[in-house]
Amino acid sequence: MFYHLFDYLNQFDFPGAGLFQYISFRSAMTVIASLIISLLFGKKIINLLAKMQIGEDVRKLGLKGEQKKAGTPTMGGLIILASILIPTLLFANLTNTYIILMLITTIWLGSVGFLDDYIKTFKNDKAGLAGKFKIAGQVGLGLIVGITLFLNDDVTIRKKVPKSEIEGKTAVEVMGRNINRTTNNGEEQYTKDVKSTSTTIPFFKNNEFDYAYLVSFLGKHKEKGAWVAFVIVTILIVTAVSNSANLTDGLDGLATGVSAIIGTTLGILAYLSGNMIYADYLNIMYIPFTGELVVYMSAFIGATIGFMWYNSYPAQVFMGDTGSLAIGGIIAVFAIIIRKELMIPILCGVFFVESLSVVLQVGYFKYTKKKFGEGKRIFSMTPIHHHYQMKGYPEPKIVMRFMIVTILLAVISIVTLKIR
Repeated sequence: MFYHLFDYLNQFDFPGAGLFQYISFRSAMTVIASLIISLLFGKKIINLLAKMQIGEDVRKLGLKGEQKKAGTPTMGGLIILASILIPTLLFANLTNTYIILMLITTIWLGSVGFLDDYIKTFKNDKAGLAGKFKIAGQVGLGLIVGITLFLNDDVTIRKKVPKSEIEGKTAVEVMGRNINRTTNNGEEQYTKDVKSTSTTIPFFKNNEFDYAYLVSFLGKHKEKGAWVAFVIVTILIVTAVSNSANLTDGLDGLATGVSAIIGTTLGILAYLSGNMIYADYLNIMYIPFTGELVVYMSAFIGATIGFMWYNSYPAQVFMGDTGSLAIGGIIAVFAIIIRKELMIPILCGVFFVESLSVVLQVGYFKYTKKKFGEGKRIFSMTPIHHHYQMKGYPEPKIVMRFMIVTILLAVISIVTLKIR
């Protein structure tokens, strides 16, 4: 809202209005606003939740200190959602397609998680929202995101046009093909905005993978088939990362700390991908208008860090599914928009391992029970952070080490831009 207000005032040379044209300034203001909201209003929300007796019902898993967490207010994800939505609405360009998608993602999965927490706390149903309805919500969001990226004309990738296609053409002919001419270090370059199903693939020389390769057997229909493949992949990624974040939310400060690091990395990648100069220098995909996403991600970073003020050990509040489903979905959709979704197994390595530990545990248990008549386990308990608890590691040490691993993975993710 402030962006649009000061954009209007800038026409009249209003002092300071031009500052709001800078993504860096608005991102800084967004972080500050997000931290203020989470810190100042977080305590009030926690007190309200405690007053309404919305406390965590801790399962008896035999873990050290678990009963001390009983009664801790949950649904604290409301703090995260408010700290993301309000600053974004204040400082972001609300006509930007990508910002709109991120707002929809936040509200959509936040609502699914809220409904789950509501059933658990107010209806006293420990099972919460049925799994099929959670999946339906995640699939529905994936469809919205995938189809929007397919249909919206503003969603393009700027690619270089070989000089051979320009030679012999008049200026009118070049403009008629929507080809842009720019000068970089004194050298003329020709580019064109195209609809594309290409994405970034780490460690490979060309650094791009086109979903059209998956449907090359369709011949002349492979372009449309590529978008179908893209939408399916979008659905799978949104569902997987959202649920993985939900599984990771089992220790005080773990999900928020890891998510803040991942969010910072994605913000850097969005800034580079949305800046023509940096994208050209790094020889990475340039995606017009994605620079605005830095403003949104600044709110996300501020919200997760601010929430850690109350969620770090010993936690005064838990985010519940209201927060965990939302932050996972936000990370997934953000990565898809900036075409870095294939980096998720690296960047979100902690999420990936948490989910993988559960899959392996359940699969191995069923296999051994069927074959030997008695189920066996790979880990003491899953998700894997509980395995380390069972081994006697203190909760804060597990959280800190998982965060250190995430920092390492974040650095590797950024370095992949140059290692090919």
